[in-house]
Amino acid sequence: MASVFAKSLAGLAVAAAIGGALYVAFSEKPILVDLATVETGPLQVIVAEDGISRIRNVYAISSPIAGHLDRVEFSVGDPVAKGESITSIHPLDPPFLDTRTRNELMAAIDAARSNLAVAEVELTRARTARDLAVASQKRASKLAETNIVSQSELERLVGEVEFAEAQVRSAEAMIALRQAELASAQARLVQPGQTPAHPANGQCCVNIVSPIDGIILSLNAKSEQAASVGQLIAEVGDPSDLEITVDLLSADAVKVRPGSPVLITDWGGPDALEAEVERIEPSGFTKVSALGIAEQRVNAIIALKDPPPAELGHGFRVIANLIIWSSDAVMQVPVSSLYRDGGNWAVFRMEDGRARVTPVEIGHMTDRRTEIISGLSDGDQVLLYPGDALEDGSLITDRAAAR
Repeated sequence: MASVFAKSLAGLAVAAAIGGALYVAFSEKPILVDLATVETGPLQVIVAEDGISRIRNVYAISSPIAGHLDRVEFSVGDPVAKGESITSIHPLDPPFLDTRTRNELMAAIDAARSNLAVAEVELTRARTARDLAVASQKRASKLAETNIVSQSELERLVGEVEFAEAQVRSAEAMIALRQAELASAQARLVQPGQTPAHPANGQCCVNIVSPIDGIILSLNAKSEQAASVGQLIAEVGDPSDLEITVDLLSADAVKVRPGSPVLITDWGGPDALEAEVERIEPSGFTKVSALGIAEQRVNAIIALKDPPPAELGHGFRVIANLIIWSSDAVMQVPVSSLYRDGGNWAVFRMEDGRARVTPVEIGHMTDRRTEIISGLSDGDQVLLYPGDALEDGSLITDRAAAR
């Protein structure tokens, strides 16, 4: 009898163990999930893009004439005052002469000297003729007082004197012409290095001056060299007159308005710089992204509200955060809690330990947070990163609480 009772107890124990194992094996297990709480707080929709700081007005200083440029003693970053000379341009040296040209110029000099000698002979002849004419006119004047020489003869002799004077002046002018021709021929014979670099007349060069008070941003011609007309020498700008240029996607640019607030970050300083959109350029351009995608971009010009920090210079990279919408009290959830349910937005809301599909209507969205217009209440808990294993009514448990 006792053995039968013992066998019954053993059978019941085995049955209970099997039943417990089956219950554990086939009962629903809670899914570990991450939870977030629906809350009301400030929300900003921001378009963040790389920007470049630049001086608003950069003055390019170029050579107005061709010549020999002096070495620039300034360096990039040096301050310059308005009207201060940066460098000077001197006349170029004459070119080297080949044998043929040199022989031609030597012949031209010999010809000029011969012409000068002929002109001196002509001057001597003209002066002699003038002296004779003057002497004849004086004698005739004395004879005319006694009526020996007629008045008409006297007038003729006076005319001859005037003609002789004109001949002398013509011969003198011819000598000056021949001397100038000789000097010109001799000047063409000058070789490089034979002319003084700084003539003593005070008109040796043209000074290149700064048009504004500012600093030198770049030097395109530092060393002494030959300069051509229009050659860029330096760029000058005022570092206190900075602006930020940002190229936006055209779809984002239409949402930005002049006067929209902007925060400038990642410029190297500890604090963000306050700014505002000054203007949106009316024309766009095509830019190929790092992924090889052709994008339509539009430049936005941003003005700083306060004077720029001394550390921020021309051509520095910054991050421009353009605020296109903001509110101080918005019901919001993380973007990672949303998913598509039949073309509409929905979330999994935790209710009595189970996940409940809850359709929602969303408003403004950032890269991390989303405005909830309807479907949830403040304080509700929603699931983050909903996976394929979840369905309406699934048993869930908070991953953070299970640790």
